[in-house]
Amino acid sequence: MLRTPIAVTAAALAAVTALTACGPVQMGAAAVLGNQAISSATLTSEVANLESAYQAGKGRITLQFPQSQMTQEVLAWLVRFQIRERLAAREHIDVTPAQSQSALAATASQIRANGQTLRNVAIANGLPPDLLPELGRFQAIQTALMTRLAGGKVPAAGPALSNLQLKFSLAECLAAKSMAIRVNPQYGEFNYTQETVVPAATTLSAPEGGIVKPSPAPRTTPPC
Repeated sequence: MLRTPIAVTAAALAAVTALTACGPVQMGAAAVLGNQAISSATLTSEVANLESAYQAGKGRITLQFPQSQMTQEVLAWLVRFQIRERLAAREHIDVTPAQSQSALAATASQIRANGQTLRNVAIANGLPPDLLPELGRFQAIQTALMTRLAGGKVPAAGPALSNLQLKFSLAECLAAKSMAIRVNPQYGEFNYTQETVVPAATTLSAPEGGIVKPSPAPRTTPPC
């Protein structure tokens, strides 16, 4: 999700090639999700888009991640978009272009109220600006399902909203679980808890006279 005060969570099948998923991650694939694949060529292109946009806005944009992890950040967005599409299919949700545009406009308005622009916030959080329309669809799907789960009106705050968010998270987790997500090891592995791509686990030797204290392990299997 976008790391801003705005509650923007991490839309569509742009940049995805259909392949048959079997065995290891296919040659040329950055990730395989069910019978869909995100190609390494697509990932490389989107990373280049993000890098170009970042350089053009340098001085006005502060990345919320190490620049060396730009590839992982972009791949995570591409995977999130695919998960959200699977969720929409499972829940029989169909959003219109107008709904997607409205969701994106609402997000842009919230961000402007905080003195920022949607484009710069997207870049800062690893989303290539050419994929902003996909973010609108991504959020419109979430709004549609949460409205349904809430019986017609999403609560503004409080326990009712927290319970609703838990229901939504479970539905999305089950959608992700159904896809058997596999990330090419050269890019890392998928952390289901945060929907991020993290470095693959490695075995480190303790420094002389010291003890390595490992960071909490990412959840690489669905928690649902």
